[in-house]
Amino acid sequence: MSLDARAESHTRVVRAVYDESNITVYQAYPKEIAELAVRAGTFVAPFKNDRMTWIKPSFLWMMYRSGWATKPNQEHVLSIEITRVGFEWALKNSSLSHFDGAVHPNREAWRRSLSESPVRIQWDPDRSISLDQLPRRAIQVGLSREAVERYVRDWIVNITDITELVHSFRSEIQQGFASQATQKLPAERQYPLPEDIRQKVGADR
Repeated sequence: MSLDARAESHTRVVRAVYDESNITVYQAYPKEIAELAVRAGTFVAPFKNDRMTWIKPSFLWMMYRSGWATKPNQEHVLSIEITRVGFEWALKNSSLSHFDGAVHPNREAWRRSLSESPVRIQWDPDRSISLDQLPRRAIQVGLSREAVERYVRDWIVNITDITELVHSFRSEIQQGFASQATQKLPAERQYPLPEDIRQKVGADR
């Protein structure tokens, strides 16, 4: 069985586009934030560093969340390359948003971790090209406090506005060409989490 086939059978597996140094995540913003971020190569005002910001490695989960870049304040989808060092720092300094007995010894320990950690982790159903739920889960990484500062200052390598591409996907699907659109999706594959991080975020092997 191939690595990708095994990954498909797992419930919680981080899947992403990545190379030796960087990993791609997605966010959606209104025009006034997106355009300035692309121009500056990082996030600048009116982006607010004091608010939690969620990064998503799953392209189709971002399409589900933004409605293919049609929902209010999510009209521009950004593809953001960040360092793998930064991404793994975020996971290492995270807490799950919900109690998980397989990760936390008790609810008190979970609540303490939640209050102390600058990063939140959620596992939500990943999505198909039709935005239907899949059996596997996609990771969402919420950055706050120190994590946002590091993200904006140190981790971002490149920001690209891919809204036109997103709209082209939506158009193909609406015209009945979902199978053709599927072949053009970003080539996401299982991300090799270090064992301590895998356990921290409750991911499957």
